[in-house]
Amino acid sequence: MNDLPPSLARCLADLLGDGWLTDADALRRYGEDNSRRHALPAAVALPRTVEDVQMIVRACAQHGVPVVARGAGTSSTGAVIPYAGGVMIGFERMTRILQIAPEDRYAVVEAGVINGDLQQALQAHGLFWPPDPASADVSTIGGNLACNAGGPMAVKYGASRDNVLALTAVTGKGDVIHCGSLTTKDATGYDLTHLLVGSEGTLAIIVEATLRLLPRPPHRASLRALYRDVASAAAAVARIMQQPVAPSMLEFMDHACIRLAREVGGADLPDAGALLMIEVDGEAETLPHALEALNRAADGAGVIAIDEAPDEDSREKLWAARKSLSPALRTIAKGKINEDVVVPVSRIPALVAGVEAMASEFDLTIVAFGHAGNGNLHVNLLFDPDNADESARARAALPRLFALTLSLGGTLSGEHGIGVAKRDFMADAFDAATLDTMRAIKHALDPHGILNPGKVLPP
Repeated sequence: MNDLPPSLARCLADLLGDGWLTDADALRRYGEDNSRRHALPAAVALPRTVEDVQMIVRACAQHGVPVVARGAGTSSTGAVIPYAGGVMIGFERMTRILQIAPEDRYAVVEAGVINGDLQQALQAHGLFWPPDPASADVSTIGGNLACNAGGPMAVKYGASRDNVLALTAVTGKGDVIHCGSLTTKDATGYDLTHLLVGSEGTLAIIVEATLRLLPRPPHRASLRALYRDVASAAAAVARIMQQPVAPSMLEFMDHACIRLAREVGGADLPDAGALLMIEVDGEAETLPHALEALNRAADGAGVIAIDEAPDEDSREKLWAARKSLSPALRTIAKGKINEDVVVPVSRIPALVAGVEAMASEFDLTIVAFGHAGNGNLHVNLLFDPDNADESARARAALPRLFALTLSLGGTLSGEHGIGVAKRDFMADAFDAATLDTMRAIKHALDPHGILNPGKVLPP
């Protein structure tokens, strides 16, 4: 839909003033995300209040015009690409931290608040919000919740869904709904809060969130474990997660990632077949015992060396290199299919072995790293988009990756979401009755089908 009904355009222009954008540059900027996909909306709306969002959605519903909510556009799955045109709602004017309640450990924020800005505001209270995706410095809380973002600390503290108490959202009918409560225990009615988290703006548009906060750990320490090959490292992950001491982070890198972290990220790393970055946090008195337990679990067949980070600067440099891995992959190949599949931790060795076999079979460079502690690996299929044969092989390998993941009892996404990139594989992950139930929920909350159409659920 390239043009809006004139009456709708006039109505929203009057409502939003300079927050109603139709110039070519704005449409181009809001029509792309980190997936490098593109499509133009008919207009961009920049609301300032919940009531603004409600009026935008109500007006669009009356005219059957699609609405896509967008945070910072960091999605890698095309989740915010407006393929059906319509109105794009941007949240950069809804950035207020409405309340921080240290005594009850919650914060109330608008959807456009940047994750990193919230973390900075919480430091004075000795608190933090656990989700820490690589995009935390630029991604919004609304976007984090929409795709259930996680990050390295999810292994101990959970992803976005585990750290939200309540939501205010606007349904596809333009109704404002309030779900959840200020309490960490709530057995009252249907759990709409956790239903909306991860729904990618297809059920309702999140406008405010009440987030569960935790005390900032006073101390932390890190281990760096190097292995002869990825199988040895994968087996060590299973051992680490079987013992009682929970790491606060447990990250995996294969050989190619180690080279990138060293050459592009500047990390001081020797050559190895694979690496585990292991972190523990807590009181200073307990850290040595925790490190000793994790060291014992990490040790085993194929280990080359296990070292403790000598100082905070070394630790920060290694973690910064880890966070830079995804963009650094562009230095290897212009084309990248970045998937974030998840399997039970005990089956990581089988996933890693299967990915290595795929790389050989399809003659592709496949790089794997990620949040090994909860079985969530970022598997990157690298290719030259100007090479038709290589591009075809990458596309052919993708269904095999998903089939392998599902055969191991895993799932299609741990934190990136489905968007359009994985939408057509949902029928492989769920049976028809389950998908029909999801469609029924979608119809109940978005009866006109205007909210982020074409995403998550297959046609």
